[in-house]
This record gives sequence, C-alpha cells and structure tokens, in this order.
Amino acid sequence: MHRQELLTLLKDYQTRFMDELAFVNRSIDFVEQNTEVFFRELHPAHVTGSAWVVNPERSKVLMMHHKKLNQWFQPGGHADGDADIIRVALKETAEETGIEAEHIKLVDSNIFDVDIHTIAPYGNDPRHEHIDIRFLLEIDDSIAVPGNDESHEILWIDLLAVSHYNRNRSTYRMLEKTRAMRNTMKKRYMAV
Repeated sequence: MHRQELLTLLKDYQTRFMDELAFVNRSIDFVEQNTEVFFRELHPAHVTGSAWVVNPERSKVLMMHHKKLNQWFQPGGHADGDADIIRVALKETAEETGIEAEHIKLVDSNIFDVDIHTIAPYGNDPRHEHIDIRFLLEIDDSIAVPGNDESHEILWIDLLAVSHYNRNRSTYRMLEKTRAMRNTMKKRYMAV
C-alpha cells in the first residue's frame, strides 16, 4: 500500500458521525500534504493503525488495558514506515494479543473508523496527534488470549459493558457500528 492507497480508502469512506467526518477530512488533508505520514518521527501528527476486534457473533470486543497510557483500548500502534495500514492493524493485533496471525480474520478491507487523538508528551516524544485508521477484525473468542508486556490485561468484553472500560467518543462510535452490524445479522437470521 502506498500513501495514495490510504488516500483512496479515506476518500471512499463514509460515516454518519459528524465528528468522524471531520477527522476523515483532516486526515485526507494531512496525508495529501505530508509524504512521511507513516513514520512516528513526523510531528505534529502521524498515521497509526488499529483494529476493532469482535467475536464471530459480534457480541463481544477484545480490549487491552494499556500499561503506558493506563487505559482500556483496542489493539493498534505505529506504522513505523509501513504504508500498508491494514497490515499494520493486523500485525499490531497479533503482537498485542499474542494470538497467531492465522486466527485473525480481516472482516473488511474498508476502513471501519477514523479517529484523531492527542498523545501527551512522553520521554523524548513531544505532544502530537495520532491519525488512527481502524479496521474490523474477527477472532474466535474461544481461543486463549495470552497478551504481551504492553498491557496489564486483555479481555473479551460484552458489548453492554464496554462503556465501563472506555467512555471515549471513538469507542462509542465503534460500539454503535458493532450494534448496528449485530442487528443486521439478527434480521438476516430471522428472515431465514
């Protein structure tokens, strides 16, 4: 994937959430104006890739209690020069969950969510923004999740309980999208 491919994904993406639409437009402008968007050294912002991981029934999401930030988030991280942001999301999910890549399924190669959030200064890194491009992944929730040393804990969380772990607006958006998918799945099942 090249920077142009990310721009195509962003330009093709549609959302019903006005705040997210603003993030998409800001992301397009930033990626068009900067060639090194996939490198964490680029400030005031850079592109990251993450995953909203659901179980096959879409009744649970996989979240990790991040050590460095001391908050519950979905798996994800820096591209470190990799322009294939889907590959970044898949790689970060495998690394942070400890689950083998062959057990991680990309549900859709289209963007699932876009968020821009501020990262506080840490060590030698100044305050900056992450342009987080998110994809929908699926993992069987019966598989053990060993995690890694980047998190205190990693859990499958019931959709109804997600807000107890993270109340960020972006988490709410992804949760609402998951509920809508789940309702669509139920309607299809009932029609059969």
